[in-house]
Amino acid sequence: MKVILCGACGRMGGEVARLCAERGEEIVCGVDISPKTVPFPLYPSFREVTEEADVIVDFSSTAGLEERLLFAGQHFLPIVLAATGYAAEDEALVREFSARIPIFKTGNLSLGVNLLQLLVKKAAAVLGADFDIEIIERHHNRKKDAPSGTALMLAKAAEEGRGGASLRVYGRHGMVGERPKGEIGIHAVRGGTVVGEHEVGFYGEDEIITLSHSARSRRVFAVGALRAAKWLIGRAPGLYDMDDLLKDIAP
Repeated sequence: MKVILCGACGRMGGEVARLCAERGEEIVCGVDISPKTVPFPLYPSFREVTEEADVIVDFSSTAGLEERLLFAGQHFLPIVLAATGYAAEDEALVREFSARIPIFKTGNLSLGVNLLQLLVKKAAAVLGADFDIEIIERHHNRKKDAPSGTALMLAKAAEEGRGGASLRVYGRHGMVGERPKGEIGIHAVRGGTVVGEHEVGFYGEDEIITLSHSARSRRVFAVGALRAAKWLIGRAPGLYDMDDLLKDIAP
């Protein structure tokens, strides 16, 4: 598999590069606005890229999304979008280009997190409105978006389990009054070098159920990215996520 790695000089870019070297996958070039020494050609933008590839893996940021999608569209390349924090206009752009190329987009590439998402949906369906739902996510102090894309994935899963949208409250402050039924609380913690922790609590009368996931290294996300990239090659144009991949690998 020949990969163009966007965000090649970041922490996740480094993880993907190391994993590609271990597994014999080829990074034909990298793209990053903050260059450093890497063992493959590196460019500040896609305008300089001339190498042929099978797929783009993007671990950069939401900035420059249109340039990446334009390049992918011009060369009919599938692209894995692993960044989070997309604005509404970014989401619209992704949907527009998914009519022309296969795009894999998810809030979290960990297999364990996506299993957690399924469990949250099931728990919300079984427990119903009698249980209050609170989501707590913890990340390192350099993460820019809050709440995390994974926390939003989990909130959506809980809403789907309950059968409809909920009022989402992002943290609480001051005299907020009694907690209304159906509300989902989402809380972001930032500190140190925490890779990523997510906890979904279901709080009922006299009992609490907690579902959680903790990533101990960024390697799990690199593994997921390469799994997604291989799966995406040869797909028809469309917008795909981990649910689509899991349907193929589930027994």
